[in-house]
Amino acid sequence: MTAPIETTGAQTDAQPEAVLEGVEAKKIEGRSLGQIAWTRFKRDKVAVAGGIIVVLLILIAALSRPLQSMLGLDPNAFNQDLIDPNTSLPKGDFGGMSLDHPLGVEPKFGRDILARILEGSWVSLVVAFGATMLSNAIGVVLGLVAGYYGGRVDTIVSRLMDTFLAFPLLLFAIAISATLQGGAFGLEGLPLHITVLIFVIGFFNWPYMGRIVRGQTLALREREFIDASRGMGAGGPYVLFKELLPNLVAPIIVYSTLLIPTNIIFEASLSFLGVGIQPPQASWGGMLNQAVDFFEVDPQYMIVPGLAIFITVLAFNLLGDGLRDALDPRSR
Repeated sequence: MTAPIETTGAQTDAQPEAVLEGVEAKKIEGRSLGQIAWTRFKRDKVAVAGGIIVVLLILIAALSRPLQSMLGLDPNAFNQDLIDPNTSLPKGDFGGMSLDHPLGVEPKFGRDILARILEGSWVSLVVAFGATMLSNAIGVVLGLVAGYYGGRVDTIVSRLMDTFLAFPLLLFAIAISATLQGGAFGLEGLPLHITVLIFVIGFFNWPYMGRIVRGQTLALREREFIDASRGMGAGGPYVLFKELLPNLVAPIIVYSTLLIPTNIIFEASLSFLGVGIQPPQASWGGMLNQAVDFFEVDPQYMIVPGLAIFITVLAFNLLGDGLRDALDPRSR
């Protein structure tokens, strides 16, 4: 017979981790989907740089009025002493750049360009964010309804999307904005112009978000957790907003960050054409409109607002690309 193998008490009580010499036991912590996405996002240095610029732009826009007061700037103050009366151009080189006016002054009136860039920043971002929120509200709800219920509901909503996408949006926006310039809905002046721009841009851009949400909903509605929810007696609204919508947050966030720069360009285009933000309120598109007559002799006045639009749009696009890769690694 084989003799039994004797074991000591220490060996019997030892844990598997302690038996392996030189291996340090480490506590394994689980990570949420948000933490995993944040880890992926931090690895993309370009996207992080875009996010930092976006945060700075938002802070500048939110604090534009305090910054103007702190720097002693007035976007509507005329500085005729800085303008050459013979040419209507700023005195000095590079559009009249100086310590008092770091970005120069505009031709003819001599208003400080830095002050007008700061003043125009909050207008562009308010319109862009407001229009994006309106597009999301309409597009998400109709996309969820069309994708989940299908059938005739899907057909009606899809044809409605096609109809809106067939509109010549720019011409339609010009017509509506020009019609409502005097006053409407109890509003006038700058509040009216901002409200009209948010409505026009947001209301006619919702089909893009609607199509994305509809396509994602079509893929999710046949999943097991949806069948389980319906099997437990959950109604349509509960499934739409408690089960489907939380699983669509990632694509909604990503597309929103890509829609915001599009809306910034749209607002600048309408202001450039004279049917957006009206003078004397500063706007980047309006500054480009006024710079057309002087770009050959004073390119500084066109370069500065053009760079402001370019940097803002580029930063949001870089942030959106980084969020897309972080939230959906399969898109890489």
